[in-house]
Formats: sequence, C-alpha cells, structure tokens
Amino acid sequence: MKKLTLFLMTKKGYTLLADLIEQFHPLFEVVVIGRDASLDNDYHDEIAGLCAQYGLRTRERMPDAPIDTEFAMAVSWRWMIDFPAERLIVFHDSLLPRYRGFNPLVSCLINGEARVGVTALLGAKHYDAGPVLAQSSTQVAYPCTIARAIDLIAVNYRETAECVLRQLEKGDSLNAIAQDEHLASFSLWRDDEDYQVRWARPADWLARFIDAVGAPYKGALTLVDGKPARILAAQALPDVRIENREAGKVIWMDGAFPVVVCGEGLLRVTELIDDDTGASLLPLERFRVRFA
Repeated sequence: MKKLTLFLMTKKGYTLLADLIEQFHPLFEVVVIGRDASLDNDYHDEIAGLCAQYGLRTRERMPDAPIDTEFAMAVSWRWMIDFPAERLIVFHDSLLPRYRGFNPLVSCLINGEARVGVTALLGAKHYDAGPVLAQSSTQVAYPCTIARAIDLIAVNYRETAECVLRQLEKGDSLNAIAQDEHLASFSLWRDDEDYQVRWARPADWLARFIDAVGAPYKGALTLVDGKPARILAAQALPDVRIENREAGKVIWMDGAFPVVVCGEGLLRVTELIDDDTGASLLPLERFRVRFA
C-alpha cells in the first residue's frame, strides 16, 4: 500500500471523498483543505467534518508545508503544489488533451460539447500535459447548468479515482499513457470581464453561456439601461425578421419576461436580479429597455 496526501476543495473534492472514503481511507495519510471565498459554498467545512468522522488527519492550506507521503492527489485545487510531478496525481474536468487549462467544464458547456468528463493524470512542467492515468466521460443534454454538470461528472471523478487508488492499494506502479500533443487544445483563464454577456452572439450560445456561469459562479453580467444586473436563467427562441437589428434591445414581453434581440435569434430572460442587492428586476418597469 502506498500512502498519499489529499488536496481537496469545493463540491467536487467533497463528493469524491464521500464516494471513496469508506473503501480507501487507509490510503489517506492527511487531507489538506483549501478555501475559495469567491464561491457560495467552498465545502471546506463539509470536507473537514467527513474527515473527522473517519479519524483522518487534516490541515489548512500552507504554501510551504512539506509533503511526507510517496504520492499526492489534488482534486479541484487552485494552487501549485511543490511535489515531484511523477508522483503528483491531478484531476482535470475534460477529456484531455482537449481543453487543457482553466475552467474546462465551463468552456465545454458553452461550446455545447456532447460529452463531458474527467481525466486523472500525473503532473508535468506544462499544465495538464502529463501522462494520462484514467479517463471517464458522460453524455450531456442541453440545456445544462454548471451545477448539473458538476453533479454529472461526479461519477467520472469516482471512476477515474478508483482506477488510480486500486493500483496504489495494491502497491503497483501507476500505468500512464502520454498525451497526443497534436490533439491538444486550451481553455483560457477567466476573470470578472468574462461574465459579461455579449449580445452580438447567437441566442443559443448565450443560453449555454448563462447556464455555464451560474451558481456556484457569479452569473452572467449585463447592463439594463446602464445598471449592472445578473441573468440567472434564459431560453433561446427562434429568430424573427428584424429590419433594423440591434442586439440587446427588448423586442417584446412574454408575460413578465423580456425577449431580447441577439446577434442571431432571440433570448427570453426568465431570471434577472440587481447585481448589488440581489433583488429580482422582473417584471421590467417599462418595455423600452436596452441590455448591454
């Protein structure tokens, strides 16, 4: 048996631990728990509570803390880990070598990928370029929110982790396969500017975007007559012929819901809140409103 240090964050880290702790807790020497203040719930306390139930030792993230186990495993971890790459096991929310980099699951959903999944791999000098230990995928049907996608890939995390942990449990060497660099693609980092709704995009793309950046993230940002607001839910509608098309203008009301002109198609906004107060902005006070 080869012991390891676990680095866990967010619902993904908690769910993986909950799925596997009964079977594999003798492998876990210590669980390092991270915090993420940008999330509604970073699952720090849930991870700590689960570890306490099984008597697992935990510690908070400390950049220079030594790692005394033969292997380390990171799930949903945001920071660099100073540990030999050939003994560092990481999980990535895509089917590598596609979508290397940042927020790959968000990018997959925005692009309307038919399948999402998880890759377990070893560390490497360049991010997400290490040899692959295991992969698992799940078919996705749209519309699909990021919260639902996170739940969907929980089974992929479990399957890939089980494959790796069984090898460590037996004391076997880890079987890893090099990635095909010719097939590699990348997902760029995101910041607050990337929450902004680009109304010149097609309506179906925008609907996927809104779903992909919703809870546990901040939600899609737009200006409603110049005031910041978040769109939490919307539906793409078929296009109509508009002689003087201007993306962002409300074309009509569907009950309480504004229907907004996009670069292609129309978008019915069904949940809209004030960015400062969180109060609902629906129904709109007037019809002639411009989204930007």
